[in-house]
Amino acid sequence: QLQLVESGGGLVQPGGSLRLSCAASGGTLDHYAIGWFRQAPGKEREGVSCISNSDGSTYYEDAVKGRFTLSRDNAKNTVYLQINSLKPEDTGVYYCNGRVGVYNYWGQGTQVTVSS
Repeated sequence: QLQLVESGGGLVQPGGSLRLSCAASGGTLDHYAIGWFRQAPGKEREGVSCISNSDGSTYYEDAVKGRFTLSRDNAKNTVYLQINSLKPEDTGVYYCNGRVGVYNYWGQGTQVTVSS
């Protein structure tokens, strides 16, 4: 069973950067479509970026295009989300998701807080 562990969150000032990591065990990440989701306080969880397991193509939600970059290191079995030019509205818990077929796995999340 795939297990995902996110890390790299923290408190950062507006305009700052963070790199979130999603480390996998119990499976090979490039066999899964991997997505990053976030949930702001009082709001529903929303998808922000994903990478395909078929061709490695990436997708970004409009609000994060140009600021977020998703990458995958197969040797480390880890997916990263580089977040630049952070805004207060980026605040939330960021979750990593792995999906293949009917199987769907979530990490525990990492908190990102953007505040001056």
